[in-house]
Amino acid sequence: MEDGLNFANSLYEWLVNNGMELAKDILAAVIILAVAKVFISLAAKGLHKVLSRSGKVSEILEKFTINITRKALWIITAVVIIGQFGIDIGPLIAGLGVTGFVLGFAFQETIGNLLAGVMISLNKPFGLNEYVDIGGIAGTVKDMDMISITLHTPDNKKIVMANKVAWGKPIINFSALGTRRVDMMFGISYGSDIRQAREIIRGEIEKIEEIRNEPAPLIEVLSMSDSSVDFTVRIWVETANYWKVFYAMNQNIKYAFDEAAIEIPFPQLDLHLHREDAAAVVNEM
Repeated sequence: MEDGLNFANSLYEWLVNNGMELAKDILAAVIILAVAKVFISLAAKGLHKVLSRSGKVSEILEKFTINITRKALWIITAVVIIGQFGIDIGPLIAGLGVTGFVLGFAFQETIGNLLAGVMISLNKPFGLNEYVDIGGIAGTVKDMDMISITLHTPDNKKIVMANKVAWGKPIINFSALGTRRVDMMFGISYGSDIRQAREIIRGEIEKIEEIRNEPAPLIEVLSMSDSSVDFTVRIWVETANYWKVFYAMNQNIKYAFDEAAIEIPFPQLDLHLHREDAAAVVNEM
């Protein structure tokens, strides 16, 4: 009981001597918090307008920059408030420096992914819902942040790839330019009429409305291989129609060649024997 009374008396005396100063510090801290809240909100909105108007910063990098700016300003606010109460923050800053070094070493992979995310956001090699091939892994970009990228493959697999891995691989974006060229090859037998085959291919191209007229379709003899005369066909389509046109052309050309009795050859080997050689083969049998 006596110890409790002594503590109460000490607290009362401290409040009498320092209460006014403490009240001023608390009031100042509240004012600083209120001003900081308004200032940080205005700074975030202003930064958002500047980054949006520039057109050079992706949405991911914009959100990341605004978020980091907010946190940095709140840390500065906390330091100011702590200093307002007369607390020496020197040892605290020194301790944070050591801690930051340790954490930086421990999370170097995460930091590497973060920096790679910044590079991806700045260069914008792809965007959401675009079909890409990253280092041999193809899929539609469904989500991405400053650490990783999420792809959905055509066979409905979900692949999460670290930004550091993605940025270090060749990136092929099939959706970025809006149109794609469909490259196809059709072989006919040496006994078939190449002029007739060319007109049949041209006629099937004209039947598919998704094929663009510009650039004009290309139909040329590419090579004369061992078993066939090979045509190369190059047509341009909207990116979304690529596979639809690819499959339709393969099917329609097969039907059209069959109707016109144009043979689609398969690899074969012609063996020529002299009479003496043939007789020797028969004897051996």
